[in-house]
Amino acid sequence: MADAKGKILIVDDEPSIRELVKLKLTDDGYECDLAQDAETALSMLSLCAYDGILSDVNMPGMSGIEMLRRIRLTDEDVAVIIMTGAPDLAAAVEAMKLGAHDHLSKPLNLDMLTLTVERAVEKKRLVAQNREYQRNLESMVHERTKQLNSANDNLRSLFIGSIKALAQALEAKDEYTQGHSARVAEESVRIARYLSLSEAEIQSIWIAGFLHDIGKIGVKESVLNKPGKLDAMEWESVKEHPVLAARILDPIDELRDVIKMVRHHHERFDGSGYPDGLAGPDIPLGARILSVADAYDALTSKRPYREPMTSEEAIQIFKDGAGTQFDPVIVEAFLSFTDKRESSEHVPYPIFGSVPLHDAKQLHSQGE
Repeated sequence: MADAKGKILIVDDEPSIRELVKLKLTDDGYECDLAQDAETALSMLSLCAYDGILSDVNMPGMSGIEMLRRIRLTDEDVAVIIMTGAPDLAAAVEAMKLGAHDHLSKPLNLDMLTLTVERAVEKKRLVAQNREYQRNLESMVHERTKQLNSANDNLRSLFIGSIKALAQALEAKDEYTQGHSARVAEESVRIARYLSLSEAEIQSIWIAGFLHDIGKIGVKESVLNKPGKLDAMEWESVKEHPVLAARILDPIDELRDVIKMVRHHHERFDGSGYPDGLAGPDIPLGARILSVADAYDALTSKRPYREPMTSEEAIQIFKDGAGTQFDPVIVEAFLSFTDKRESSEHVPYPIFGSVPLHDAKQLHSQGE
């Protein structure tokens, strides 16, 4: 298959699943090989290069997690997507921490399968291109490092100052949300680091945390600070804030990934969120992380229409909403370090220095 979109290795001990996934991906233009267990897959990987690997977690013999751990010893780039059943959230979190690109739940949604594989293969291609580009420019970059570092430091300071100024402009309208953007950025970085995302991804998530509510600049203060329930028209105006935020940020080409996170941080994992009704892996990973961080801060903060919830009450909401409102793997990661959160200091961010929820409609009959 000379013109294949990519070469995929499918690892599962169930023949029916292997054949189903192969049939779907072959129809979509991929070349596929099959392995019935992790040991066979590792042998095949030693002989052939793959763009992506789809692997079950629980298999006889070596688990999918252990296979991923061994793959990462010799190959940092191959995109690994894990397939899990409902009880395997801890395994999914562990796989993400080991560098899995994403996770899919069984029974498989074949449309989500196609989308996730396409994104994984594209990410691998871009990473390889970027590495080659960096290798070719290494000597020139080395010669100009000192000069560029100085210029970049000044630009970075200006850029981060602008981001914080935008967040502060929003919070000046609403005394109840002062500090909300910084806290969401910090919590999002905690989750992203726990899942071992790259520094570039963490940087984008941090920026998105600061800017996620910037669209509320276009919402009337009387609506944002209303102590009672919003009427239908007011609620619709609040629901427009992710779209308005994306429109505000759209001229900044460097924020393409950030804009997607900001636009989609109120999508729900089951597809019933807004503004576009995205579901599951179709929602950008950063937006899924922001959704949890945003919800936690909103639930545990005072609002004009309610008192703050306790951490325990908020945590129960996340447990109840995992798999419907929230990505269950992100919730599992978030809950894994909950006990450590209260006593910890601010998350240090190496590039920017110190980085000093439930459905908005339910949270807020007002929309957080």
